[in-house]
Amino acid sequence: MFDATPLSSGCARLYPDVRHACVGVSPFNGYFTADRLARLAAWTAEHFAEFCFFVPDEVTAYTLEALGYPPARAKQKAHRQSCHVHNKIAAALRALDVPDPESRILGMARLRELPAYRRLLAAAENHFETDSAFRSACYGASTWVLQGRTGNVPGEGALRLAVRYFLAELPLFAGSGLITGNPRSMFVYHQRVPFLRKFFDREFAFRPEPGQGFLVVAEAALEATGR
Repeated sequence: MFDATPLSSGCARLYPDVRHACVGVSPFNGYFTADRLARLAAWTAEHFAEFCFFVPDEVTAYTLEALGYPPARAKQKAHRQSCHVHNKIAAALRALDVPDPESRILGMARLRELPAYRRLLAAAENHFETDSAFRSACYGASTWVLQGRTGNVPGEGALRLAVRYFLAELPLFAGSGLITGNPRSMFVYHQRVPFLRKFFDREFAFRPEPGQGFLVVAEAALEATGR
């Protein structure tokens, strides 16, 4: 059903003994259909004793603004789509008889209540402000996202908006285990994000927490086509 590949040699040393997974689900990404989320939830529940789903819900508005939406319209559109994604994940978990499925979904409001998330976010933002190499890499990650949507190189204003989205989700890559109270965790996503290859090879001063890994999990046919 799904192929699972650790992103780096360090991630490979952690997997498959890790008991917790944090599955990233991006709003406005057509990959995450209801059917695929149902299969992905089933796969995750089979392979991990503990798991959660991360939805960067309200901060998606930054990406929409970077794409040209007025702020109010961007917030409205992000909210509507994020509610749809939350509902699809909850439905997939209910179909598996997972108790209290909503508790398995981490959105930004819940994350901001967690001290570990706030600490990692502050660290990421500090490195962004003080480390030019890290800042350039973060802008590169946001460029990769925006170019994937438009096919064009984004301008400086668009990048300043889009990078706020990236910084908000970076703590989950760095420490989904720390944030959720698990000593080891794999962040699960279906793409090999170029920034994260360097991040998990520990090329930046801001690094993953001990016990944190990244797992590329995609259906074999789509992985072969790079989708």
